[in-house]
Amino acid sequence: MEELLDSLWEVIAAAMQLAASSAYAVLEHLHFMGPATVIGLLALLSVVTTKLLSRLIISKRYLVLEKEYHHWYQLRQEALKCEDAEKGRMMARNIDSAHLNKAYYDYFFEGLLLGIARRILPIFFIFAFINEFYRPERMLEVFGRQHVVLLDATGGEPLAVGAVFWYFFCLVCGYILWALAAKFISHLQIKNAAAPRLTATATEGSRL
Repeated sequence: MEELLDSLWEVIAAAMQLAASSAYAVLEHLHFMGPATVIGLLALLSVVTTKLLSRLIISKRYLVLEKEYHHWYQLRQEALKCEDAEKGRMMARNIDSAHLNKAYYDYFFEGLLLGIARRILPIFFIFAFINEFYRPERMLEVFGRQHVVLLDATGGEPLAVGAVFWYFFCLVCGYILWALAAKFISHLQIKNAAAPRLTATATEGSRL
C-alpha cells in the first residue's frame, strides 16, 4: 500500500512539475513586458480564478446547511421578539443548544473547506509557481536583476521589491479593484432599472 501511495505521489508531483514548466514556457513570451507586468498578470489570474471557482464549486451539502442555519437563526430571532422577554431568552437558549450551534458549526466548516478549495489552493499554487520560477537567481538570469521594482526610500537606499511581495501586493489591489468594479456595475444596474419607472411616472404625470 505504501509503495502504491509513493508511486501515486511521484506521478502527481511529475504532473504538477510538467504543468508548471509548461506554464512558464508560455509566460516566457511575455518576459519582454518586464517582471512587474508578468507577475501582475499572474495576480490578476489568481483573482479571476478564485472568483470563477467561487461560482462553480458549491456543494449540495453547503446549500442544505446554509438553509438549515438560516431557518434556526430566524426562529431564534422570532423567539427573542416574544412579549415575555425572559421566556423569549429561554426559548432562544434552547434553540441555540438544541439546533443552532450545531447548524452554525456544520455550515461554517463546510464553508471553510469550500473556501480552501476555491480561494486558498489556487493562490497557493500560483505563489509556489512564482517562488520557484521567479526566485532571485532566476530573475537575475532572465531579467538581469533580482528584484521586480525599486521603491524610493526617504533618506536611504531604494527598497528592492521581490517577486513574492509584488505578487501579494498586486493580489490585494486586484481584489480591491474587483470589489469596486462590482459595486459600480451594481449601481449602474440599479440606476438603469429605475430609469424606465421614472420615465413612466413622468409620462403619466404629464397626461394628468
